[in-house]
Amino acid sequence: MSNSGSTFGIGLLVGTAIGLSLGLLFAPQPGAETRELLREKVESAKRSPETVVERAKKAVQEEARQ
Repeated sequence: MSNSGSTFGIGLLVGTAIGLSLGLLFAPQPGAETRELLREKVESAKRSPETVVERAKKAVQEEARQ
C-alpha cells in the first residue's frame, strides 16, 4: 500500500509541474515575461523543497485515508 502512495505522490508532483509549465507556456503574455515567471517559480521551489514534499505527503496521506 505504501508503494502505491509514493507512486501517487510522485505522479502528483510530476503532474503539477507539467500542468504549471503548460499553463505558463500558453498564457497570453509575452515570452520574456513567461520565462521570467518560470524562473521565479523554479527559484521559489528550490528555496522551499521541503514545503512541496510536505504538501505531497499530506495529499498522499489524505488519499490513503479515503
